[in-house]
Formats: sequence, C-alpha cells, structure tokens
Amino acid sequence: MGISYKLDNFEGPLDLLLHLIEKNKVNIYDIPIVTITEQYLDYVSHMETEDLNVVSEFLVMAATLIDIKARMLLPKEVNEEGEEEDPRAELVARLLEYKYYKYMSLELKDREVGADRLFYKEATVPPEVAKYEPPVDLDKLLRGLSLAKLQEIFRGVTKRTQDRIDPIRSRFGTIRKETVSLESKIKSVLEYAREFRKFFFRKMLNHKPDRVEVVVTFLALLELMKIGKISLTQEHLFDDMLIETLEPEGEEGELNLSELGEEE
Repeated sequence: MGISYKLDNFEGPLDLLLHLIEKNKVNIYDIPIVTITEQYLDYVSHMETEDLNVVSEFLVMAATLIDIKARMLLPKEVNEEGEEEDPRAELVARLLEYKYYKYMSLELKDREVGADRLFYKEATVPPEVAKYEPPVDLDKLLRGLSLAKLQEIFRGVTKRTQDRIDPIRSRFGTIRKETVSLESKIKSVLEYAREFRKFFFRKMLNHKPDRVEVVVTFLALLELMKIGKISLTQEHLFDDMLIETLEPEGEEGELNLSELGEEE
C-alpha cells in the first residue's frame, strides 16, 4: 500500500506543482519553468519531515525541474518529423493526468457523501414476471448463422413468393379507353393529304407508333377513298400504299362527316 504524505496540504510533488501553476495563473501548456522551479525549491527547502520516501519524491521532481530548466537554455532539439521538441512536454502530460484523477477523486468523494442520504430498496418483481421466459432464445436461434446461410434463406423466401404469383393473371394490365376517334382522324388525314398531295402510307405513320392509332388512320383513309377524296394504289402485295388526293389544289372546304354514315 502506497504512503500518503502531505506538505502543507499538498499530496506529493505533482500536487505542489499544480498549486504553483494555479497560484501564478499561468497556462499549464506553457509553464514558465524558471519561476516555477524557484518557487518549488523554496517550498522543498522548508520541508520538515524525516521520511526519506517523502523527501525522495520531492527531490526527484526538483531534479527534473532543474534538468528541464537547463534543456530550455540549450538549442531546441528536432524530432524525426522535423518538429521542435519541448522539454516541458512530458511534465505537462503528467500534470494533466494527475489533475484528471484528482478531480475524479473529488467527484467520487462528493458522491460518497451524498450516498448517505439514499435508501436502497430491494426489487419486488411479481412472481408471474419473474417466471417469464422469452418464447425464442435469440442466441440459440442465431448460433452458427453465416452470410451464406442468410443468402440461402433469402433466396428460399423469394422463390416461395414468386411461386405464388399467377404467371397468366400477373400479366394482365389495365384496360384504358382509347381517345382516338375516327371522325377526328379523317379530318387530320384529309389535312395531311391537302398539304402533301401525294405521299406513302408509311411516311404518314412516322409519328404514330401506337397500334390503335395506325388502325384508325387506315380506316380514315378507306372512308376518304370511299367518298372520292383520295386515291390509293398498291403495285404488289405488302408493298407500301401510295396515296394521292383527288381534290383540286388549294381546296380548304370543311368535310361534312354526317354524309359518311349515309353512304354506308
């Protein structure tokens, strides 16, 4: 067990150094080593104790301070990284560590004093709660689980999900009402024919990839051909159809669509 010694309420040389630093109100990272050493030696010279352990501790620190003071007078040393080394760095680190533990001991002492005002009550857990056991032991359940095993489980779950999907009904889509009308298509085809006069059917369909619109366009051509507005020729089967307007050039009259149903 270590010996606890005091010098005017100072517990060891580090405690004395901290007192001198706080008394002089200096930065612990920039200790004025000359002033602190002189004051430290003055305190040590007034020690009244015959305990060699106490004396040796303070004398070792005094020798350390004198060594640092001497090194401060010499040219500064440079480490491997090219940075100048501070002879006080090791002492500062020891002081900071001691200061940390000193304040922690004071904090624990305050808690010990406050603990006298606390009352401890033993736990009173209902029997049904005390007998409760988890339905699943997670440690046992996950024992031996690896990433490969997790991947295998995931594939199995995914496959079962896919097996429940109907391969036929899953492809069913939503039936939407088409907005293409034969009447409007007849008008647009007639305007196209009046503008280009002579053209091929496929060229007119360059911007109409929708199948329903292609069918309605073809029906519109048949209606216009029926009433004598256009002519349609095809030299060979499956060849492109050549369409030519039969109206005089410059014709801009409106087409009476009500006549279409009467001619049928």
